[in-house]
Amino acid sequence: MAEVHVIGQIVGASGFPKHSLFCKWGVHCGGAWKILSGLREGQTQVDNPESEDAAYFAHPIDIHFATKGIQGWPRLHFQIWHQDSFGRNELYGYGFVHIPTSPGTHEIDCNTWRPIGSFMESVSQFFLGGGPHLKNPDLIYSGADRYRLQTVAMGTVHLRLGIILRNFDKFGIEC
Repeated sequence: MAEVHVIGQIVGASGFPKHSLFCKWGVHCGGAWKILSGLREGQTQVDNPESEDAAYFAHPIDIHFATKGIQGWPRLHFQIWHQDSFGRNELYGYGFVHIPTSPGTHEIDCNTWRPIGSFMESVSQFFLGGGPHLKNPDLIYSGADRYRLQTVAMGTVHLRLGIILRNFDKFGIEC
C-alpha cells in the first residue's frame, strides 16, 4: 500500500475578536485510507497572549496513513473556541484544509467561519455568550448542506506540515 506521513504542528491562530483561544482538531479521510499510527483528533491548550493579536499553540500533529488510492484524500478540520474569565467556552469558528498532496514542508492558512443565528439569538449571544453550533460536525468538511448555512467569517488557523509520500509510484497511484 502507498503511505502518507504527516508531521507538523498547529502553529496558532490570528484574527479572532478576543484572546484566550484553544483549538479542537480532527482528521477525516475516505474509505480507502487507514490510519497506521497517530491520533485521529486532539485539542490544544488555551493561549492568552497579553499584547499580541495571535494565539500560539505549537501543537504537534503526527499521522501515518496507508491508502489504496487518492480518493478521499485526508482533511484536517478545526474548531476554534474562546474561553472567558469564568471558564465558559464559546465557539469562535469552524474550518478545514486538505492535507497537501505534494511532499515537502507546507505553510498553510485555514480560514474559519461560524454560523449566525436569528436576530434574537445574536442579542442573546451578545449578553449571555454561547451561540449557534452545528448539529452535524460533518458539515465542516462536506459541502452537501453547507450552502444553506448563514455564516460570518472569523480568523485564521496557521499550520506547518511536512508531507512524506512512500510507494505511490510502486502501486501506480498518481497525485
